[in-house]
Amino acid sequence: MEEGGNLRCWDELLPDALGLIFKNLSIQEVLTVVPRVCRSWGRAVMGPYCWQEIDIEEWSRYQRPENIDRMLQMLIIRSCGSLRKLCVSGLSSDQMFSFIAAHAKSLQTLRTSRSSISDPIVKQVAGLFSTITSLDLSYCINIGATGLEEIGKHCKFLSTLRRIMHPLEVIGKISQDDEALAIAATMPKLKHLEIAYLLVSTQSVMEILTNCRLLELLDVRGCWNVNLDEKYIKSYQGLKVLGPLVVDYCHEVNGWDACSDYSGSSGYLAWDFVAGDMDDYSDETVSDGFSEDEQSIEDVEMWFYDGPDAEDAGYDWPQSP
Repeated sequence: MEEGGNLRCWDELLPDALGLIFKNLSIQEVLTVVPRVCRSWGRAVMGPYCWQEIDIEEWSRYQRPENIDRMLQMLIIRSCGSLRKLCVSGLSSDQMFSFIAAHAKSLQTLRTSRSSISDPIVKQVAGLFSTITSLDLSYCINIGATGLEEIGKHCKFLSTLRRIMHPLEVIGKISQDDEALAIAATMPKLKHLEIAYLLVSTQSVMEILTNCRLLELLDVRGCWNVNLDEKYIKSYQGLKVLGPLVVDYCHEVNGWDACSDYSGSSGYLAWDFVAGDMDDYSDETVSDGFSEDEQSIEDVEMWFYDGPDAEDAGYDWPQSP
């Protein structure tokens, strides 16, 4: 109650104001609780105001590919072209990456770690990601120098690149110097670069330092063939270099999460939600290679994990030998 006995009319707030409020809630609450409060809140959740930033990265790590695809289709369509940030793990198809690209005209941050996307699809759609400033392609084993080069050519505002691998993922490779050289040749505006555990040499890293003069942080932890002279590094004012030794600490720069991608959790709480009636969208809206049936999302099961014994807990940052 306000002073004077007047009720606050929360249902009369503008949709964009409601969207700002709902950003403080979990995705579970936004999708299951908020729509049932009143019609105006339900309309706000169905519209773009709540989905300018979509972060389902943690949830998607433990989901089947078809569930991830259905969730992304629903939420990206709801964003109506206003999507600025997308965080998801484990994209299983080039088709889904193409769908994201088709709705990326406002996208600035894209985190798509552990995805199966490949160089050919990156080459095909890289031009649609021209507004990207922060990109995470960690553990994407099907992307190489060709894909990185295309990204560098088209993403002219890219300032943050995360390209972390796990030693077991690169064990069959002889060298990834071509990736480092692609970064050096096409991404001069980088300020934050993480290439931990890439099989790169001192020479290719030196090329990055020579061409990317705006770098503030360079992470080469686990790049055992890299040997950078400390005096030489100090000549780059404002540059912080991590590695090649791996220590048990994490850092936070430019809003990225802690350095380890795994949360060390596995207990779960399952919940279902009704995605809503997708018939409100026209056939023109639901294009990009997905059928109308695929767009009519009914139920998606979501799992939240919390506990010390993660299935992937051992698949984390290896320590220095």
